[in-house]
Amino acid sequence: MPFQVSAQADADSTTGEWMRLGSRHIPVIFFAGLALVAVPHPLVSQQPGSSLMVASAVLPEAPTPQFDVAAAGPQAPAAPGQSTASSTPDQSPAVQGSSSSQTAVPMTDAEKTQHDKAEEQLKQQEHQRVMGVMATFNTTRNKDALPLSPGQKFQLFFKSETDPWPFLLSSVVAGIGQADDSYPEWGQGAQGYGKRIGAAYTDAFIGNFFGNAVLPVLWHEDPRYYQKGAGSFTSRALWAASSTGWCKRDNGTWGPNYANVVGNLFGAAVARVYYPASERTVTNTITDGLTVSAEGVVGAEIIEFWPDIARHYQRKHAEKLARQAALRDAQSSTQSAPK
Repeated sequence: MPFQVSAQADADSTTGEWMRLGSRHIPVIFFAGLALVAVPHPLVSQQPGSSLMVASAVLPEAPTPQFDVAAAGPQAPAAPGQSTASSTPDQSPAVQGSSSSQTAVPMTDAEKTQHDKAEEQLKQQEHQRVMGVMATFNTTRNKDALPLSPGQKFQLFFKSETDPWPFLLSSVVAGIGQADDSYPEWGQGAQGYGKRIGAAYTDAFIGNFFGNAVLPVLWHEDPRYYQKGAGSFTSRALWAASSTGWCKRDNGTWGPNYANVVGNLFGAAVARVYYPASERTVTNTITDGLTVSAEGVVGAEIIEFWPDIARHYQRKHAEKLARQAALRDAQSSTQSAPK
């Protein structure tokens, strides 16, 4: 599900125009979402670095050295009054040192679990942006990317929604709504703009909470957009367009993207609480939910073809610099030539 507008669901965040910041319902919805994300449950949270701690905790105890009496040869009889126990060296320091050295050794690639490798891939995604601004954390270029755990899906959602990009997008959408005087009941001025920007961000947060976290966990769907990156223009354009309704599953198969479509409808339904009374109809709810899903297609197309646009610009820029350098060299040669 592309465009969140980080990836899939960030495009979904452009549902429309938006909320009263002072509405009594918005804090309840917002902080309920945060509470669910912050709950310290293994299905909804994943502490950074915890994988290394677990791996260290399950290392086997260092074996205690045993002495083979027969191999050691005959032992001298103990002197009268001397305890035979004193002839056995104290082994505890060696055992402790061996255990400590094993714990300190970093895991090799073979020892890393699937969860650890998926975490590394997830960290790489968190540096992806279009034009250096639009976060595309919900996009992967690795067609063999490992499935995410429930905690990692919530982690990806929370990282995307707390990035500056959704707030910037909400402010732009609110400005357009202010200029168009959408939802006149909200008025104009600072108060009207505040309601619109609050609704814009809340729409995105709720829709992505269901569409990128809760439902993908329940239905074992991958919330990321798998960038094709190769092939004809038509095949790539169709691939990006289909991602709104087609996704990869945790077991590696592909199927309908229920979480994205249903999550958008959930977000539109909850939004009826803080939108004007004139918008609280079943028709408006379904229309808004499907509109957000369609807008996700636009986000997927941008994400799919942006690397090509960037490479084209870089190539043209390099060619321009090469021409300028050649012109300077020619001018220098002309000036330095003997008259």
